[in-house]
Amino acid sequence: MTTTLAGKRIAVIGGGPGGLTCARILQLHGIPVTVYDRDADEHTRNQGGSLDLHEDDGQLALRAAGLLDEFSALARFEGQEMRELSPAGALLDQNLPADDDTSAPEIDRGQLRSMLLQSLAPGTVQWGHGLESVTGPDAGPRTLTFSDGTTVEADLVIGADGSHSRVREAVSDAQPYYSGVDFLEAWFEDMETAHPALVDLVGGGSAMAGDGDGAFFAQRNSGGHMRVYIVRRRPLDWMAQHGLTPQDTDSIRALLLEEFSGWSPEILRLITDNDGEYVDRPLFVLPAPHTWAHSATVTLLGDAAHLMPPAGVGVNLAMLDASELALALAHAESIDDAIRDYESTMLPRSAEYQIALDGNADFLLQDEPRPERPGVSADSATAAH
Repeated sequence: MTTTLAGKRIAVIGGGPGGLTCARILQLHGIPVTVYDRDADEHTRNQGGSLDLHEDDGQLALRAAGLLDEFSALARFEGQEMRELSPAGALLDQNLPADDDTSAPEIDRGQLRSMLLQSLAPGTVQWGHGLESVTGPDAGPRTLTFSDGTTVEADLVIGADGSHSRVREAVSDAQPYYSGVDFLEAWFEDMETAHPALVDLVGGGSAMAGDGDGAFFAQRNSGGHMRVYIVRRRPLDWMAQHGLTPQDTDSIRALLLEEFSGWSPEILRLITDNDGEYVDRPLFVLPAPHTWAHSATVTLLGDAAHLMPPAGVGVNLAMLDASELALALAHAESIDDAIRDYESTMLPRSAEYQIALDGNADFLLQDEPRPERPGVSADSATAAH
């Protein structure tokens, strides 16, 4: 640990992959850190679907965190298979990974989070701390006020608190806005036994089908689970406009079958055969590019910094951000210098992604590959080692 960080209080807000990766790398370098998360405990809510961690960002961050071997033991390399289907159910394209392909293996979000949590010193994560505000002078200390009325002071506040970040409000007036594209999530259990026809359709990894007006993205998870995202352009209040609530599963299904009439029975199983209720996930984005005036005591990473349409980069960028910030703190002369160093790389990189995807959430509806990812700079790749 640098002597300039001795006695400094570092607070990470948000216990997702980005915040936990940052905390892990800081602790590896002997830097004390506390993570505050709004959940009551690790098991409060389902952590979501499967993630592909790329060699040039997410896996680099895990290498810096000393967790690449643990990740490899959990990862599903066969999950890299990708199929493109037509609305008629025909297989248009199939990408089967080679036996030695390690470029982007899949891991359940919950498994990744548990691995990171287990790597931290006991007591690092303070559960049940939903942040309400960050106040105090830019030079610090900053005061964190939580939803239960308690407060703590910090010399550095790292916002890893996602799309509707409260930390962001301390440095930026930007507000997430609805992209106009909605994901409706459906869950499937016991795939091999209960849904063999969908196993044949989707394969061992992911499958997508779209016609420009609507799309399906099916994603195999571990433990025989599968998640399907039904993608449409919709008003934000589309359920209320149709007199529906999230619990109206049969009525939602009937509406979907009407919207996707003409698609093959094989594809429509992704609507008719799900286990349980649908989960509505409207896509929000930040104005592109999102930047802010430098602060000596507050910075952002992941979706808090650069919320954009899902193009397979969100968690990877969050973890790369986290790695670069933690390493900057481990080697800088001051917190202020570390933030400047980190943001000088992170902001241009995220701007490149944001501009490429700005107003382009419609690519999620197309029967064509997602936009090509901008390259990760050599400097940022080196920093994550």
